[in-house]
Amino acid sequence: MMSDFAGAGDVMPDIAMGTPDGGLVKPSDFKGRKLVVFFYPKDNTPGCTTEAKDFTAMKSDFDAAGTDLLGVSKDSAKKHLNFIAKHDLTTPLASDAEDNGLSDTLGIWTEKQMYGKTYMGMVRSTYLVGPDGKIAQVWNKVKVKGHAAEVLAAAQAL
Repeated sequence: MMSDFAGAGDVMPDIAMGTPDGGLVKPSDFKGRKLVVFFYPKDNTPGCTTEAKDFTAMKSDFDAAGTDLLGVSKDSAKKHLNFIAKHDLTTPLASDAEDNGLSDTLGIWTEKQMYGKTYMGMVRSTYLVGPDGKIAQVWNKVKVKGHAAEVLAAAQAL
């Protein structure tokens, strides 16, 4: 079930996540700049790879729009390091592996079904956060093709 906890106009929950280098990152670290947080299901899967590469390819355009990027999944720091190296990603990634993490709080880590099996999984979602820490726009159940360009246009307009 999708949570309506954090939608446009709400303050982005400030929950720390692990970085591949062993540090921590949280949304408030980006206060004063715009931030795109894109949540994806799993490193090195076709859709997630395409999405991360699309954001990486447009990183300089996001930089020019005063917008930072942060890709988030439940994968471990080690998996993120492999994913970054394998695909030359320049977009920062974070691991939201802890229970009651950011994706849990937003309601996008949720029960899913495939081939009759029920499992917990990430709903591919993107949050555009304004310099004030408030969510400006949310994309749920994202389709990867053209998504990074759509988010860039929204960031440029903000």
